[in-house]
Amino acid sequence: MTTTERSIAAAEAHSAHNYHPLPVVVASAEGAWMTDIEGRRFLDMLAGYSALNFGHRNRRLIDAAKAQLERVTLTSRAFHHDRFADFCTQLAELCGMEMVLPMNTGAEAVETAIKTARKWGYRVKGVPDGQAKIVVARNNFHGRTTTIVSFSTDPEARADYGPFTPGFEIVPYGDLTALERALTENTVAVLLEPIQGEAGVLVPPAGYLPAVRELTRARNVLFIADEIQSGLGRTGRTFACEHEDVVPDMYLLGKALGGGVVPVSAVVSSREVLGVYRPGEHGSTFGGNPLACAVALEVIAMLRTGEFQQRATELGEHLHAELGLLVGGGAVDAVRGRGLWAGVDISPRHGTGRQISEKLMDEGVLVKDTHGSTIRLAPPLVISKEDLDWGLDRLRAVLRG
Repeated sequence: MTTTERSIAAAEAHSAHNYHPLPVVVASAEGAWMTDIEGRRFLDMLAGYSALNFGHRNRRLIDAAKAQLERVTLTSRAFHHDRFADFCTQLAELCGMEMVLPMNTGAEAVETAIKTARKWGYRVKGVPDGQAKIVVARNNFHGRTTTIVSFSTDPEARADYGPFTPGFEIVPYGDLTALERALTENTVAVLLEPIQGEAGVLVPPAGYLPAVRELTRARNVLFIADEIQSGLGRTGRTFACEHEDVVPDMYLLGKALGGGVVPVSAVVSSREVLGVYRPGEHGSTFGGNPLACAVALEVIAMLRTGEFQQRATELGEHLHAELGLLVGGGAVDAVRGRGLWAGVDISPRHGTGRQISEKLMDEGVLVKDTHGSTIRLAPPLVISKEDLDWGLDRLRAVLRG
């Protein structure tokens, strides 16, 4: 038995099987590359589902974390700390918003948004108590808590977790007519991913997001954009909504906000919306802790330069041009995405997404499958064009085989 096999066997013996990882055991990483416990190098073309937009062990982020580790790491929200005000102020400015409510994980940000929208609905809109409704899209992925899977349409996410939380209306993604029909006087929010990641990097029809923005504004309904995967440079803009000049009422951020160093998430909105909270009504021991704020502040500073958005735009155009050449050759049925983010539908005749991911691993490239036939590509925004081309060459070789 190899070192890798022994490590995987030990993990499977003592950890719940809630994931199905590829059979690789990472020991170190830097930039766009990872090295396993046997010394083999792999090009990371997943970037932790966009949590590693700035690459592994980015020096600016590691230095920021180290400096903060020497000062203070946790105060809880029982006290103020000297990084909190800057974090909230600068993140609000980056988003063009007024207030920030920090949490830890993406799912916590979504849960916080649900609570916020309901509280806003009762206190501001005047919805009768207990009657608030939130409209969501089919094939969504917003997390895995009991409430969130209550409005999932993925059987694997829902099976054996009922009874489910009421108060959600599910409509087809990209269908404005269905969305409009679902809105009632008791609707407090529409919650959407500007690009559906887990569903296979699905980009909505042109004009859909602006129409949703216009409709929600006209009906006094909050438009909540879950930019946890799509935001912070991934698509070539700071936020995916910007591609259609849309500004939602609320951004949900996570993953890349922590720079691949610590979990950081946030709900960012107006004073009218986040101002509904009073002390004691919502909280988190670790939310907005000093270490998280220090790293996130460096992330914000990096995004302000526009460098990473530009890289995602330029390399993304190259990525999609090369992937587009694969369509119609018998192995790839379709390619979707924006910026350095792509969903590649593998022809069922050629293999499953899992099989292609395993073959790519053998070639030194790490990706991950979703929904059986699709692989997702989301390399770190710091990847070089040469490394990106090397990874694409490996993909072409696997598909030819």
